Amino acid sequence: MRLFLPAVLACTGMLGAAMPAAAQERGFSFALSGGVGVAPEYFGATGTRIGPAGGFSFGGLGIGRVQLGNLDTSAFDGPTDLVPGAGLRGAFRYIPKREGSDELAGLDDVKAAVELGFGVHYTEEFWQVYADLRYGAVGHRGFAGEIGANAIYRSLDGLVLHAGPRAEFGDGRFTRTYFGVSQDESLASGLAPYRPGSGFHSIGLEVGAYQALSDDWGVSGRLRFDRLRGDAGDSPIVRQGQRNQFSAEVGLTRHFNLRF
Repeated sequence: MRLFLPAVLACTGMLGAAMPAAAQERGFSFALSGGVGVAPEYFGATGTRIGPAGGFSFGGLGIGRVQLGNLDTSAFDGPTDLVPGAGLRGAFRYIPKREGSDELAGLDDVKAAVELGFGVHYTEEFWQVYADLRYGAVGHRGFAGEIGANAIYRSLDGLVLHAGPRAEFGDGRFTRTYFGVSQDESLASGLAPYRPGSGFHSIGLEVGAYQALSDDWGVSGRLRFDRLRGDAGDSPIVRQGQRNQFSAEVGLTRHFNLRF
């Protein structure tokens, strides 16, 4: 956990420096998205799977209209997590079940996981930095998260493009679940025993686009590349598969803005 605390503290420090100079109505904004995606069958897999994709994001409980220097955030629409401002945001990830079959024969099945958490972000008109931390509320029961940055382009017709680097981390419980091989699994599978430690397990790049269809609806898509590294990249599971991981998704997003 020591590796990502500086990033979280840095983002938190920027939040304090970005307190709004003027504000009006308060509110809570969030978005629900759903669509279809393609992703590796498991961490380190060579094969891919196609299935439903979706998510939940929120901009936090706070100011509905703020002034960040000369930047009036009420002038911006688009993805909830890219609206200019500073504060908390939601973090969610679903990891499908991994079965001990085919090239993973002899390994235990890994249950599907649902990770829930929160992050901090600082977003300007043309760039963003953030750090997310999630807990495996269902499944692995470990901590995982991500730090990243985005360059952002916003057009007058509601098109929002973003691109930037990503780095994912996890604690020992997370990495042992997805990259470890126990003694019993080693005997059954023929893979060498392996006990990975905590830390950053992948670095990558994401490119995404969002097109507003109305004030409440939009269509979005993203392409992402991740390269497994460190203890994850050295795992026997990954070494018999591949370190390079590609994923993509497209879907609809519904925005909700509650004012009070």
